[in-house]
Parts: sequence; structure tokens; C-alpha cells
Amino acid sequence: MQRRPTQSVMAGDARLRCSPDNSWMVSGSCFPMAGMPASILPGATLGVLGSGQLGRMFALAARQMGYRVHVFSPDEDSPTGHVADLEITGSYDDLDAVARFAREVQVVTFEFENVPALTAETAARFAPVRPDYSVLHVTQHRLREKSTLAAAGFPVTPFRAVHNSTELTSALIELGCPAVLKTAAWGYDGKGQVRITPNDSPETVWRQLGTQEAILESFIDFDQELSVVAARGIDGSIAHYGPISNRHANHILDLSVYPAELNSSIAKDAVDIAQAVMTQLDVVGVLCVEFFLTRDGRLLINELAPRPHNSGHLTIDACVTCQFEQQVRAICGLPLGSDRLLAPAAMVNLLGDLWKHGEPRWEAALASREVKLHLYGKRKPLPGRKMGHLTALGASPQEATERALAARAALMQQ
Repeated sequence: MQRRPTQSVMAGDARLRCSPDNSWMVSGSCFPMAGMPASILPGATLGVLGSGQLGRMFALAARQMGYRVHVFSPDEDSPTGHVADLEITGSYDDLDAVARFAREVQVVTFEFENVPALTAETAARFAPVRPDYSVLHVTQHRLREKSTLAAAGFPVTPFRAVHNSTELTSALIELGCPAVLKTAAWGYDGKGQVRITPNDSPETVWRQLGTQEAILESFIDFDQELSVVAARGIDGSIAHYGPISNRHANHILDLSVYPAELNSSIAKDAVDIAQAVMTQLDVVGVLCVEFFLTRDGRLLINELAPRPHNSGHLTIDACVTCQFEQQVRAICGLPLGSDRLLAPAAMVNLLGDLWKHGEPRWEAALASREVKLHLYGKRKPLPGRKMGHLTALGASPQEATERALAARAALMQQ
């Protein structure tokens, strides 16, 4: 059977408005609100808000299971659009276009949390959105996220809300230095944050961040950075991959190793916290909980990601069911797959910097039979831009790590 080529269309500019009978008007036509089927079976169409590499890997998993995929984002010729059945280009603020998109799919999910909550809320009037837009509302705002978790009794990094340089000065007195000042919204991969030392001027730092709302967090002297990626179904069942150990470079994830080499009680606590967070927020889909493990053995939640996570990419090659297939299963109301580990694994990110001196030597990296290459289809390699990743398997986490790092180093050998 010949595959129908991906289509790309431009969204319109019409307005979305409510009619007196609580149905919705789109371009002059009235449509009833969508129902919520218990399960969405292969052959149905899944909608994705966002079109980067996470959406691409979700779409590949969905198509393998027999689903069709539509993607909506402001970008054309996108990583997700390359493998989707339909790529729709439009502004997230164009609620009429969002409504039309949602009417053509059976369920909507998102591949990153910087989709406006109103966009997801609008989509939810026509198709179930999973995770719910209320989860997006909490997790896309650092201050709201930390406040929600703290109010529910979860261990979080000490923090204070900051709205001006005077409040920043007071917060620094309370939390001490060093500390990290972050924008409350729209931050990822280290963007929108500044580390503050005792020699820094609060007024200068506040101007440098250039925001009206921020969160100050204590600087954590951690032993490890960990993440737990888990999926939760409509029935409340949870599958998880256990703690993954992460190393960052310039605030961007550089290396992930699974399983993390941890005391068994700490590993259990991390999983228990992640499962409790998913239940508290009533997540249907995939959630990643990022932790700091302090030098005295305490787990502190750093951030949440209500979608598949960079550290979980190694599950594609290392586990019976990867995080992206779990996302498909969860949002469609299907039983979750096995989270069993097939072999210890390590993943290294491939950033645009690798292309500085020309095309990387892919054959050199793939000389090891235990190394798998994943490229995201991005046209232009830029410094710091995630272009792909390598995953290596091994008899132990250490062996997998050595293979992954050696394979990436081989890419740059001239």
C-alpha cells in the first residue's frame, strides 16, 4: 500500500464563540461538544499540539500501532510534520483554527508545555485533551507548579515568589546565596534563569532577567540529578521506568543513564513520589518528575514535564514499551505496556555544535553494534539545538555509558 504524502495547510483567522445552546460556532457552523469514549482504537486520528522531536517520536509510535496523526503548531516543515498524516500550520492564539483541528481528531495531546493553556482548553471543547489542560496550566508556570506541589506536601526546592528587585532582596535574605532566579513562565533547557552569588546586585540581576514575575530557588548542592518518567492510564494504572541518572552541560541534558546507580530505598522513594504526583494532578498520559538528590540523601522535586522527556528517549531501545508508545496507550484508554528493562542503557544528546566542522561521521559512531542513532529531521544545525541522540546498550550502566560517550566522540574525529 502506498502511503499518502503528508499534507500541510494554513490555519484561518475566523473567531471561536459560544452559541446559546452551549455548542460552539466555527466559521458560522455550529457543532456539539465531543464525547469522551472509554477507548480510542487503532485507525483513529490522534492530534498533537507542538511539532518538535517529541511529537515526531510520538507520531512514529502511533503510526506503528495503526493510528493516524495530525499535528498543529506555528511551524512548517517540522520534525513531527515529516511523519504525520497532516501538518496544520497556525498560531496557538487562533482559537478558531485550534477548534477546527480538534474536531478532526479523536484525542489531543501535546509535546511540550509551552502551548498556551487556553489553546488546550479550547481543544478540549471538541475532543478529550490528555493530559488535561489543567495539568498544562500548573506545569507551564514554575511558581504555580512549585506552589501546587508544596501545598500538597511534596518535597520541593525552597522557593520564594519575586515580582521586583525589592522582593528579590528580601527573598535572598531568607534563602541565602547562592540562589537561582527563574522566570515564572516559558522556560526550558536553562533559558530564563540566572544564578545569583553573594557579589551580585539584586537590582542588576532583576534587570538582566527582564520579567515581571519570577521564582527564586535555593541553590542545591546535589549529589545527582534524577528523573522518573511514568505513564498513567485513564483507569489510574501506572507504569514507570525507575530513576534515570542525568548529567547536564550548559543547562542542557547531555547524558542519561538507566538504571541509575542508587540505594534501593532512594530509588523506591523517587518512584513513589512520581506516582503520587501523577495521581494528585490526575495525569492521563506521560509525566516526568525531575529530582535533585542532595548530598545528605534527600529527594527534592526540581521540575515537572507533562509529556515524554529527553531523559526517557533511551526507553525506545532499552525497554519493552517506550515512553512514546505509553503516551499513545494512555491517551487512547488502552492498557499500558510493559516497562521492563531489556538492557542497561545510556543516551547522549547530539547538539548542533557537532556540525561545526561539517557533517558528523555517522559510520564511526555506528561502528559499535550496540549503538542506535536517532535524528530528528531538523534542517539547520545550530549551537545548543537538539538535533538527535545516540543510545548505547551494555551489560551494565557503566558499560553503556562508555559506549555512548565513545560513539559521540567518534562523530567528531577527523
